Amino acid sequence: MLLSQLFLAGLATFASAARAPVTRVLHESRRSLPAGWSVVRRAELDTILPLNIGLVQSNLDNLDAYLMDVAHPESPNYSKHWTAPEVANAFRPSAESIDAVRTWLADDGWISAERIVLSKSGGWVMVNVTVEEAEHLLGTEYYVYEHAEDGRQHLACQGGYHLPEHVSKHVDLVTPTLHFDVKIRRHGSADSSVTKQLGSVGFGASPKMGGPVHTIFTDLEHCDEVITLACLRTLYDFVYTPFAPGRNTIGVVEYTPQSHIPSDFDVFFGNYSKGQIGERPKLVSIDGGSLVPGGDIGESSLDLQYVMGLVGKKQEVLLYQVGDAVLSGSFNNLLDALDGSYCTFKGGDDPIADSFYPDNSPGGYKGPEDCGDKKTAFVISTSYGYQEADLTPAYMQRQCTEYGKLSLTGMTFVYSSGDSGVAGFGNLCLNDEGEQIPGTSGTSFNPTFPGGCPYVTSVGATQVVPGNKVTDRESAVFQRFPSGGGFSNVFPRADFQKGAVTNYLGKFPPGYAQDIFNDSGRAYPDVSANGLNYSVAADGVLRLISGTSASAPTVASILSAINDARLAIGKRPIGWVNPALYSSKFEGAFHDIINGTNPGCGTQGFAARPGWDPVTGLGTLNFAALLPRFLVLP
Repeated sequence: MLLSQLFLAGLATFASAARAPVTRVLHESRRSLPAGWSVVRRAELDTILPLNIGLVQSNLDNLDAYLMDVAHPESPNYSKHWTAPEVANAFRPSAESIDAVRTWLADDGWISAERIVLSKSGGWVMVNVTVEEAEHLLGTEYYVYEHAEDGRQHLACQGGYHLPEHVSKHVDLVTPTLHFDVKIRRHGSADSSVTKQLGSVGFGASPKMGGPVHTIFTDLEHCDEVITLACLRTLYDFVYTPFAPGRNTIGVVEYTPQSHIPSDFDVFFGNYSKGQIGERPKLVSIDGGSLVPGGDIGESSLDLQYVMGLVGKKQEVLLYQVGDAVLSGSFNNLLDALDGSYCTFKGGDDPIADSFYPDNSPGGYKGPEDCGDKKTAFVISTSYGYQEADLTPAYMQRQCTEYGKLSLTGMTFVYSSGDSGVAGFGNLCLNDEGEQIPGTSGTSFNPTFPGGCPYVTSVGATQVVPGNKVTDRESAVFQRFPSGGGFSNVFPRADFQKGAVTNYLGKFPPGYAQDIFNDSGRAYPDVSANGLNYSVAADGVLRLISGTSASAPTVASILSAINDARLAIGKRPIGWVNPALYSSKFEGAFHDIINGTNPGCGTQGFAARPGWDPVTGLGTLNFAALLPRFLVLP
């Protein structure tokens, strides 16, 4: 009996040694909670979590080189874009990464093999675990958090989480961990008031709706008061008739319940482009996206009326309507629908920040989540955004990489830069701990996402100065809102813009302390366009709407026309356009904006100056100068 007891004790000691806790390294952390959240209690240990482990993609260190090879105007391979399968194969996670994570789960977490699932794209490993198991695996503690605004609760780990050092290099991020149910907002917000909940991933904010347009101006004498299609064409030398509309594509993204009333297009075109009466965008429904009766009609009406009006009668415009009326959707839900290799098992990328379908809620979309089954467009315009402080760096970096991968196929992503100057939504700025607090207390600038991602083209806002002619130089917008711009706290300064940004900081130093903004970060916006007082038909009435959410679709329309012209002569679309715009070949192809600032956080922000600046970027587009330069490229 004594020998048996000693033998059993030896076995227990051996097993304990074999399963001794592994040494972990901090994999991801958050300095502070997103605005409005606070901890209420420890999570119950038997709560089940759908643990999703995003694997590191192969060849990411080569992504910039791959992109510059097809996007820099001096490259012999300019515009020789990749196919979607080529992109998927180049970046597919390695078998080594999959095996490392599986072995870790089995050895350290004692997870049986049948519980571990690999996504169909090979990019994610999923396993359902208890909170107790997750805390053991990740070296962290889970808590329940509550939002002060509406009392909704969310489960997340505190501070950070850890992975074994040999596993960490194979993992991008793990969810649910630090990623919160944050707000995706349109960039045409007049204030921080909330009008409609978009579900678990965000809210729609009321647009900067001005009063009705009492006089319909069809001339160019009143562009300082009301912007119309004619004003924009004159401002940016944009006169163009499509030659290859059947081969060209442009898309506009809206997130339910942002919607529009189809008959409003006839009101708009009846006043500003009579030959387009009866035209409608082509609906591309993503995860049950549809036009919601009673939805917020400002953003969708603005975006679509001006894109359709600017690209002209012959060009089809795709409306990517994302998410049902219950859950809505996120940027990742859009990207899932465009790129099947980005999807996880059953779709989605983060069970907290992104919506999952089927939606079993009353009135929810009961179909499967869209995964790589939607038509892509050469140019996609989006007027929504987050603050970087809302999200974790790993989440943003993974999404930013996807914009880069899709850009390899010839796509151009255009995003508005925000309407709060150097502050965040609701004039929130950052304190020393990285927390978002009112600008009267916070002093550090609060950059937006994805404007700081180098693979998107970020667009700021300008305006015609009251009393000036439409042919006079514009100013950075100063009425109604300040244009978003600044420097990312997550993404480093991009190579393509180093010369332009160094020139600005050297010749026109802002004079702020180093902790106010990250002068080594990716600088934005890249370009700008008018964003003040667009005449938009909404609910049968022409109203004035403002914001960088007007500027982005204007820039997207001009870039789409350049694609049309290239396609018409047998060339390929421009794709990731940033390296070309910043290159010496395009010097002088912009209307340089040298007046105005983008105040916030108790400062005047940055100043518009000759050359690139973090208010208006390189300036507004001069189509007549840009087009021939793009046409001579391969």
